[in-house]
Amino acid sequence: MNPEQLLYAETHEWVHIDDQGDQKIATLGISAFAIEQLNDLVYMDLPAVGTALDAGQEFGEVESVKAVSPLYTPIAGEVLEVNSDLPDNLEWLNEEPYGKGWVIKLKVTDDSGLANLLDHAAYEKQCAESG
Repeated sequence: MNPEQLLYAETHEWVHIDDQGDQKIATLGISAFAIEQLNDLVYMDLPAVGTALDAGQEFGEVESVKAVSPLYTPIAGEVLEVNSDLPDNLEWLNEEPYGKGWVIKLKVTDDSGLANLLDHAAYEKQCAESG
């Protein structure tokens, strides 16, 4: 996926919405900026398929040698799929954070949280200011 076409949470998760007419599917991942900040990833915890999540709810965590960082969903939905190969291949987050490094897919139940997300330019500005 093209990072410039994604939406970003202030907590560094990215979101891609696939509008399939009667339902929206959201793919979530972790931004390259966040992965760079975490450095040396060692563990990832993912939710179970079928888990219902509210906007702002923690859905997993990623651990580096420096810290444990929770992952939050900016929109409400039900977990349709998890990237079950990712915890054993954490290098994908470094290599392809917007491709093979996706984390979960949600069937969106409430997309009002999308209004709180940043476009690529606004997210880049936030990262530059915090970096």
